[in-house]
Amino acid sequence: MIPESFIQELLNRVDIVDVIDKSVPLKKAGANYSACCPFHNEKSPSFTVSPTKQFYHCFGCGAHGTAVGFLMEYQGLSFVESIHELAQMVGMIVPQETRDSEKPSAKVVMGLQEVLQQAADYYKAELKKSPRAIEYLKARGLSGKVAAKFQIGYAPAGWQNLQSVFPHCENEALNVAGLVVENEQGKRYDRFRDRIMFPIHDQKGQVIGFGGRVINPEDTPKYYNSPETPLFQKGHELYGLFLARRAIRDAGRALVVEGYMDVVALAQYGIEYAVAALGTATTPFHITKLMRQADEIVFCFDGDNAGRTAAWRAAMNALPALTDGLKLSFLFLPKEHDPDSFVREFGKDKFESEMKAAMPLSQYILRHLSENNTLQSQEDKVRFLNEAEPILQQIKAPRSAMFLRKKIAELAQLSIDEMHSLLKLPNLNQTPVQARPKLSRTPSSLHKRFCLMLLMQPSLAKAGDLLWVVGQDEEAQLLRHTIETCLLHPHSKPVVIMRALETKVDAKLLRDLARDLHLLDETLDMALELAGARQQLKQIYAQQSGHVLLSQLSEKPLSELTEAEKAMLRAVGFKTLAVKPEPK
Repeated sequence: MIPESFIQELLNRVDIVDVIDKSVPLKKAGANYSACCPFHNEKSPSFTVSPTKQFYHCFGCGAHGTAVGFLMEYQGLSFVESIHELAQMVGMIVPQETRDSEKPSAKVVMGLQEVLQQAADYYKAELKKSPRAIEYLKARGLSGKVAAKFQIGYAPAGWQNLQSVFPHCENEALNVAGLVVENEQGKRYDRFRDRIMFPIHDQKGQVIGFGGRVINPEDTPKYYNSPETPLFQKGHELYGLFLARRAIRDAGRALVVEGYMDVVALAQYGIEYAVAALGTATTPFHITKLMRQADEIVFCFDGDNAGRTAAWRAAMNALPALTDGLKLSFLFLPKEHDPDSFVREFGKDKFESEMKAAMPLSQYILRHLSENNTLQSQEDKVRFLNEAEPILQQIKAPRSAMFLRKKIAELAQLSIDEMHSLLKLPNLNQTPVQARPKLSRTPSSLHKRFCLMLLMQPSLAKAGDLLWVVGQDEEAQLLRHTIETCLLHPHSKPVVIMRALETKVDAKLLRDLARDLHLLDETLDMALELAGARQQLKQIYAQQSGHVLLSQLSEKPLSELTEAEKAMLRAVGFKTLAVKPEPK
């Protein structure tokens, strides 16, 4: 684990403006910086970055976070990778992490990137030496320019060609990277042989794996991918996304296809916003990644059984992430075509025309549910509803869900209310019952105001503030934890204080506080505002303490009150009720 103290120091040193500006050019806008949001498609800037608070926030889609969060969301890095990336930016060394003895050593993991890049360079060089591989690519309609853009290479036939690149072929990193395979006798040989090589890049543009396609049609399998490694998880990565990001945003759509050659061939013909899953079904993680890039996703699959199966899996994986602002559609090409052959035969305009006529998600779901069901008998309709129920339960987008429910009810010849009753679906128009708020005489807005001032200037916290905060309700705990954290980090940025509060404060309360922090006017006199809030809170808490104390003491006879209890009554300001000493 990376020590929390290191993470806090790192966040204090990093400037989020520098981090984001490297990927999304920012413009000064008053005290903050702004840009069009990198997480959704928009024409006017609603994405703001605060150098004082060290947070980014989009008023359009609600994206919000720190420098660490930005690298995780935008570049797809893990938390640890993001920490390493930020540390490198500011010249800090991440402390050694404890690790599982069965996992690859840190030295090996750090060496994977270099090994993979060396292999990519080798494969590119070998392509230039192989007339057979070059002729194959030309026959597929690819130019040298597009091959260079995607850094396409060639792994020559033979069992140990990589020895010429890596003299120490026993290097553990080669095995972990999936470049070599070890047989039962302990002998190592190259994983990729006589294949066109497609480097797979992460969102930083670094090589994390390979996909190899056969040249000889009799060889199997047709596509062969790198195994899972510390750098490469198939269910998380999309081939071509690094190169396609700008084109996706410009077009306002992302096109998901099945193979590497489809992505490259489409780019050859000017359709540069295509990506492909890496030998696995489209996953929810893929869908979420693409939703950050565009408001429209088109899935293009072959018309055969395998293509239709892949399309249905993609549709089902997309349901939980569906929003009313997202458009999902499905394009099925004729059985004799894949995107590669279709665009080569008919060109870009025809292909994009087909995309515009792609089948919307709702229509696709209805067609799939009814294509083998005549809906004539009662049994047919029961089966139809049974198959539709789990789909409807997954869709959270209210408008999309309501229109689909109406269509399904019509096909089942039921009213929408009858269907709701049968399937026990939640009413999308029903306002959720709010939990009864905890009793508190202290306005939560005043609590938050006090905490916001402390977040902006933690040095204003006083140890004495902890003495007047009483109670265990959410607001009191928020105050107490914020004061304690600010006392520990009097010179830290707001982002550091917020991080320290993550393990102590309710997540929803913290999200609300973060939202209010981003909206806070930075020109306020924080010290003056805090002093006013402190005075009001002390008075309110004193009254609360007095009421509680009076309630407790009212049960005791006057003669049984101790001098300490009488003093407590006077201290909370109830002098008129304070008990006078009894005459002797």
